[in-house]
Amino acid sequence: MAVQWLLDPWNWWIAPISGNSFMLEALTAALLTVLCTSIVGTWAILRGLSFLGDALAHGVLPGIAIAWVLGASTTLGAVIAALAMVGGVNLIRSASPLPDDASIGVLFVGFLALAVVVMSSAGGFGDLNRFLFGSISAVDSAGIARLGAAAAVSVIAAVVLHRALIMGTFDPTQARMAGFRPALTHFALLVLIALSIVVSFETVGSLLVFAFLIAPPATAALLAHRVVTIMGLAVTIGSCSAYLGLLISYHHRTAAGATMALVTVIVFAVALLARSLHDIWTRQMTARADQAA
Repeated sequence: MAVQWLLDPWNWWIAPISGNSFMLEALTAALLTVLCTSIVGTWAILRGLSFLGDALAHGVLPGIAIAWVLGASTTLGAVIAALAMVGGVNLIRSASPLPDDASIGVLFVGFLALAVVVMSSAGGFGDLNRFLFGSISAVDSAGIARLGAAAAVSVIAAVVLHRALIMGTFDPTQARMAGFRPALTHFALLVLIALSIVVSFETVGSLLVFAFLIAPPATAALLAHRVVTIMGLAVTIGSCSAYLGLLISYHHRTAAGATMALVTVIVFAVALLARSLHDIWTRQMTARADQAA
């Protein structure tokens, strides 16, 4: 059983997907989630917004919790909470002398605490667990359609805003001189990050979506330098990790969302180790070349 993936590749790698409609739907949802999060996650990594991504992943929880208590749409609640989080971050950033991470941290704690208070008062801790960790095996066609729309928006926005994001990330002064508006571009990026989190919480959960938002782009950034290449690698790494994680969860009956997220982190650790070994080898070869000269 332990080596079935090698001895019986069809039944381990292909049959679970081709023979089960719910697995095919789960994989489709996972791949759309990866496409959406990897594109915006690349900019989050390059702009140093990883902590903000984590804050937004938690920031949708109060909206979800309140919507659940009121019997309203949790997706709508997540959208409202995400926009409130984005607006709060920008407001505190412009009005407070505190560093960005301190301002974000205050909102992060406040939003998460509010979600727990609301859910605990309504006796909904079981549902809070579902919102945190997702239920990808229960994704329906409507959820897949929302993910597809969000992925399309992310791709289009990445193309339209590419030049503004490039210049705003690496040279904000030059971006302003070229007629771009870095502050508005930054706000648009925050909205895209919030969008990817909102549409992904039903598949991998608002907590675990952070792994998909950060780990594949971070891994790709270790292996490439051009932004477009990093995005392509991030999508590839995330897709492979999602596929492998879904199969592991199927064969070993582990939580699907958590397993996929864990695979992305393991892949990052392997890439980091390989990059470190490569750097050590390069330094040693350079030193030998200098000695020989």
